[in-house]
Amino acid sequence: MPHDTPLIATVVAGLGLAFVFGTIAQRFRVPPLVGYLLAGVAVGPFTPGFVADQALATELAELGIILLMFGVGLHFSLNDLLSVRAIAVPGAIAQIAVATLMGLGLALLMGWTVGAGLVFGLALSVASTVVLLRALQERRLMDTERGKIAVGWLIVEDLAMVLALVLFPAVASLQGGDGAALTTDPLAARFGLGLTGVLVLTLIKIAVFIALMLVVGRRLIPWVLHYIAHTGSRELFRLTVLAIALCIAFGATKLFGVSLALGAFFAGMMLRESPLSQRAAQETLPLRDAFAVLFFVSVGMLFDPLSVVREPWPFAATLFVIVVGKSLAALLIVALFRHPMATALMISASLAQIGEFSFILAELGVALNLLPKAGRDLILAGAIVSIMLNPLVFAVVDWLTSRLEKPQASSPTAAASEPVPVTELQDHTILVGYGRVGSIVGDALHQRSAPFLAVEASDDMVAKLKERGIEALMGNAARASVLRATNPAAARSLVIAIPEAFEAGQIVEQARAANADIQIIARAHSDAEVDHLKALGADIVIMGEREIARGMIEELDRARPGTVRAAEQDSAA
Repeated sequence: MPHDTPLIATVVAGLGLAFVFGTIAQRFRVPPLVGYLLAGVAVGPFTPGFVADQALATELAELGIILLMFGVGLHFSLNDLLSVRAIAVPGAIAQIAVATLMGLGLALLMGWTVGAGLVFGLALSVASTVVLLRALQERRLMDTERGKIAVGWLIVEDLAMVLALVLFPAVASLQGGDGAALTTDPLAARFGLGLTGVLVLTLIKIAVFIALMLVVGRRLIPWVLHYIAHTGSRELFRLTVLAIALCIAFGATKLFGVSLALGAFFAGMMLRESPLSQRAAQETLPLRDAFAVLFFVSVGMLFDPLSVVREPWPFAATLFVIVVGKSLAALLIVALFRHPMATALMISASLAQIGEFSFILAELGVALNLLPKAGRDLILAGAIVSIMLNPLVFAVVDWLTSRLEKPQASSPTAAASEPVPVTELQDHTILVGYGRVGSIVGDALHQRSAPFLAVEASDDMVAKLKERGIEALMGNAARASVLRATNPAAARSLVIAIPEAFEAGQIVEQARAANADIQIIARAHSDAEVDHLKALGADIVIMGEREIARGMIEELDRARPGTVRAAEQDSAA
């Protein structure tokens, strides 16, 4: 019996082709997200063959944005947000203003109205949530000061776009568009509020939402999670985490006019108050990754490759504003606030793309007869190409950062283009990761006065370690320059305490190549990971589940000496 299953077809085609193109991209050392975008182009309406349901793909992508921002909130405290407000708030506002003016100027050159130029400029000013967070996570920068500034910047942009969406109908009316036909707020329509009234009402609703999350959500959400955790049902716990993320995001949008992403972020930030937040993050990780892939596929489906050929010069100018113009603006703004050049470069690279909010702004602009359809096509083309170019922009920034931080000395070490000086420690232990596992190992080494160097991605943790007199290095040890700075050639042992097996494998391989005699101890979560790390050169790979089982057997053996051993001998026989 034939069935009409557009949802299943869209998910299968999207994920299946994303897997194929992502694998090919990885094979050619191109970021997998480029493959995901190409998969979207392949199933989109502008290429021959199967065409996936574009509306369904977009809604699935929204789920990915919700879960992704919820996960960010789980690792981001209110103090982190407040700590970067001095740079994130004025910086984001200034960058939006500069990018909007550039977009307005380009629109006027193309003969568009001022209203169209404002919509176009705003759409070019706001970065993609998914792309920015993916870039930060891949570089393990989420817990660094740079990462916190980028996330804070993102939140300010989100709030600014919420206000822009509210004000668009009023601007459309002033520009002779169809503003009356599209009312964004039922309360404003019922009471006939003007432009000022709509703006004040929106600010009040956002303030009420934030207040409710801080006063009620901060207590209620952790309590609900603790209650469910005590039921002992993992399935129910996972369902609760997802329900909290989705319900708060959806409720924030419908009741308070806040974006889905912002609502999910605050839900995660409130849930962070619970000791179970780490477990909540782990439970949602597979879904976050899967739906994030569908986001890139849905973006690819919007792209008409021929639009670049039809309008080459407007497209080139649009891409210049996105990748170069607003990035330079962000670079100068961060530098003016006297932050390190490495931070300014990273922020500028993070913002050198546009995404989901740009599409929403473009669609609303067309619906209000503010923005011509050609403007929407330029925004979509600029988004696709800027997302594809973003990994290259980060590669350039990484190269520039290494050159700027290169030690000014005539020694061979300085000539090797090292971003940080090599440690002077000899016969030491390199400890990668100072989280729940690494901190126990590090504390034991510190108590024994054993020389060791910790490598951590969190600048806060690095600062705390240095306060305790522990030598620490901030960065990703999988990067050759960072690992080289730990002096593995002269080290006695390497302890890899991070849970990511693929990243750990890169560290093992590089360390073994630098020192054939170094003792390498790593951790794993499966037999396949154990085999993978040992094949790359790890001496000892400890799997948590095995150690737990051994501990249980030892306790049983203490309680009933000989019983467990006899049982083991019988099973072996």
